[in-house]
Amino acid sequence: MACAGVTALTVLGTAPSASAAAPKEACTGLYNARITSWAMTCSQPGEPMIGGFATWRNIPITFDQVDTGSTTVQVANYMRVSPNTSSGPLAPNIEIGLYAEKTGKTTHTYGPRWSELTTSGGRTTAIKAGVNPTKPDKRNHTYMTVRQDSGNQWDVLYDFNKVGSTTKQLKVLGGNTNRIDIGLEVMGPKYINIPSIANRMQFMTGNKVWQQVATPNVAKSVTLPVCSTTHKPPNCFTTKLTDNSKFTQWTVSKPRRQAAAAASPAAAPAAPTHSRDAAAASLPATFNGVDQQALQTCLENNPDNCLATVPGLSECVVTVRVCNAAALPSGGTSEDTAADADVSAADIRARAAAAFDVPGDALAVEPPASPSALKAHPNAADSSSSGDAAWTVISTSSTPGLQRTDRRFDGFTARYSAHTGALLEACWGDLCDAS
Repeated sequence: MACAGVTALTVLGTAPSASAAAPKEACTGLYNARITSWAMTCSQPGEPMIGGFATWRNIPITFDQVDTGSTTVQVANYMRVSPNTSSGPLAPNIEIGLYAEKTGKTTHTYGPRWSELTTSGGRTTAIKAGVNPTKPDKRNHTYMTVRQDSGNQWDVLYDFNKVGSTTKQLKVLGGNTNRIDIGLEVMGPKYINIPSIANRMQFMTGNKVWQQVATPNVAKSVTLPVCSTTHKPPNCFTTKLTDNSKFTQWTVSKPRRQAAAAASPAAAPAAPTHSRDAAAASLPATFNGVDQQALQTCLENNPDNCLATVPGLSECVVTVRVCNAAALPSGGTSEDTAADADVSAADIRARAAAAFDVPGDALAVEPPASPSALKAHPNAADSSSSGDAAWTVISTSSTPGLQRTDRRFDGFTARYSAHTGALLEACWGDLCDAS
């Protein structure tokens, strides 16, 4: 599939895709666990896939202001691209999305990150680029991964700018040997209110055409009951797949109270745009061939069509991969201030032990006096957060990492913000040795 030259993409092409079957068994098997709840879709395009694209708004996720002890309370809304599932449904994959975690009685973290998950380990990196990535301001953001033109590795883009690259993905094969999943993952649902998230998704074919997945090729796994008079919040989901013949939108919410459950799923309203208009006015007319004013307008109003409507964007994302002048890394921290700023070693120890399923006394916690980056591939993240003051946690104990499977790996290293306690980056198993 490697191409010597790259031309502009044809977006949402009308060429018929190969017939596939909805990956029902894989979807049910992967997204079905006792302590984690999912409202996921799993799509099998039926042809080689060399890119995935998704978009949704930064909706305000809220947590009950109560002490939940050692219970993990978190939310993740993400797209997962599995380039090669020929050996089984749980194959190496790339995950990119929005994550929120309750960190104390009145505090939580919020923001995007991307992960590479394999059969021998994994790694994850917080994304610091973009406009207000850690603010629930109802702004549209885009999530993308595109296979590199040579080799088998993939670049990861957030708001149409590259933020990292994979190191351990498998070769793309023909036939029904890949999958693209999108949806919501929740732990501790009774403490969480999640308004409707409107997920829109496309995939890139082998000839660099962006398409929607045919509806018969889409399976669902929803592991909480549908909210109703019988099944009341907080332990229920509301979901809706808007389709026709193609996957158009997967809308999902996890209401906290009954009043919210009565409302039908809908996209969150847009945030005020006056400040964005002022910021857009200061941008260059074009950046790496992309019309920046058109891009900002499209991101606000109709981001899933930006690749088709913004001049220069479709070519930029497969060549330069840095296309959005407004979303370049600022060089400073983008973290929100928090009431419990400057978290303690005990806080970090407890958080890491719970996240990585390792006893607290099996962790080494290093203070943030002189932060250093994880031992990882230089391309682990172009928006590296290694400059942030951070606690470093190291363990050699067996861990599942941040993967929701029964697999265990040898050891992990993780870095947490010294200011908010947010996870900055982590690796587990063999991916701590990526080079």
